[in-house]
Amino acid sequence: MARIFITGSSDGLGLMAAQLLVEQGHSVVLHARSQQRADEAQNKLPAAESVVVGDLTSITQTRHIADQVNQLGTFDAVIHNAGIGYQEPKRIVTEDGLSHVLAVNTIAPYILTALITRPKRLVYLSSVLHQDGDPSLNDLIWADRSWVGRQAYSDTKLHDVLLAFAIARRWPSNLSNALEPGWVPTKMGGSSATDNLDQAHRTQVWLAVSDDPAALVSGEYFYHMNRKDPLPATRDVSLQDRLLDFCCRVTGVELPA
Repeated sequence: MARIFITGSSDGLGLMAAQLLVEQGHSVVLHARSQQRADEAQNKLPAAESVVVGDLTSITQTRHIADQVNQLGTFDAVIHNAGIGYQEPKRIVTEDGLSHVLAVNTIAPYILTALITRPKRLVYLSSVLHQDGDPSLNDLIWADRSWVGRQAYSDTKLHDVLLAFAIARRWPSNLSNALEPGWVPTKMGGSSATDNLDQAHRTQVWLAVSDDPAALVSGEYFYHMNRKDPLPATRDVSLQDRLLDFCCRVTGVELPA
């Protein structure tokens, strides 16, 4: 039996992954952004071991999430599932002066990766739209650019792949991979999405717990349990390190060596 923590798991793909893991006999800790949503998540999945609470748009609350997770002990895997889409027509600024998309999709997984006691496996959810992300890494907080929600989202999904590959390189004894679940009809994906919802949560579960040799790799990108080529820029070590340096400066949290 493995023990897994999943961010953004009060509904959507995160909850679906948690339900599948529980069905397979694993122990799961959920995450919700408020106590009300935590209570709802526990009711949806009573078999969940626990639910930690915190809003990922806040650096302070994200650090507190890491504290809560560490108080529960060690984990075999962490699935960085939480994400914000690009439906907002304007830039929403967090208490830390960041766009909310950057805070949740990029900064939060960085903080949790750095502060949670290192698990054996780390799984980062990206998107096919990472292919449209801007590899220049210029103006990440959108202070000087006119807001374009789709581009901001694509940028952060590129960041998720860079982060996964950076961790795979820096922590060679751990498994760190990224994946795209597909464009599926969740709350984020919308009702017009055309991909297979039943397949959307299975790759993250497989990467988190499977003993399949194909899952026991690191620094790779997947779609429906098959390797897929990511944007070539994600393999650029200098870009990976620039993103880590940016996240460290913004958060004051240093990634362990």
